[in-house]
Amino acid sequence: MGFYRNMIVPRLCDLSMRNKRLVPYRERVIGAAEGRVLEIGAGSGLNLKLYKPAVTEILALEPNHKLTVMAEHNANDARVRFLDASAEQIPLDDKSVDTIVTTWTLCTIPHVVQALQEMRRVLRRDGKLLFVEHGLAPGQRVQKWQNRLTPMWKKFTGGCHLNRPIDDLIEKAGFRIDALETGYLPGPKMMAFIFEGRARPS
Repeated sequence: MGFYRNMIVPRLCDLSMRNKRLVPYRERVIGAAEGRVLEIGAGSGLNLKLYKPAVTEILALEPNHKLTVMAEHNANDARVRFLDASAEQIPLDDKSVDTIVTTWTLCTIPHVVQALQEMRRVLRRDGKLLFVEHGLAPGQRVQKWQNRLTPMWKKFTGGCHLNRPIDDLIEKAGFRIDALETGYLPGPKMMAFIFEGRARPS
């Protein structure tokens, strides 16, 4: 849930990740990263302290310069390099990263399938996409409200979509999902259905 391009305030998603209930999700996803890592939508750098020694380099991609400045202040890790770019045009060579991480980011990227295809391009054939995202719930009643509220919601949250089918989007972009867990977090169901998983290029 977040401010993506040139917004002047931090992403709502970035703020939501400070919620203590979300820490286990972040720890699991980021803890599984290894090698050369690309984090999509690094925001103010909340995830940077969670990377383990198995990670050799962290490429923190963030299109919002103000958030990057905040992340630079938060980063105390020689492995981190910041990329001031959008996920739709990742400034990296083909098959050049081992792991890609997204945490509550895919909801906001304007051209999300294009961005996922870019992730697939830069990910090595045996690499992995690690993700935890919120999105389209399974129940028709909740979906109805997600679809109804998203047009207004995204205007006030920098483009956040409540109703993106995260697993379908990942597969549509050319990934195969190897592991996936879903469920509701405590709170309003419209924004609380979570997808946590791992995928690789198909």
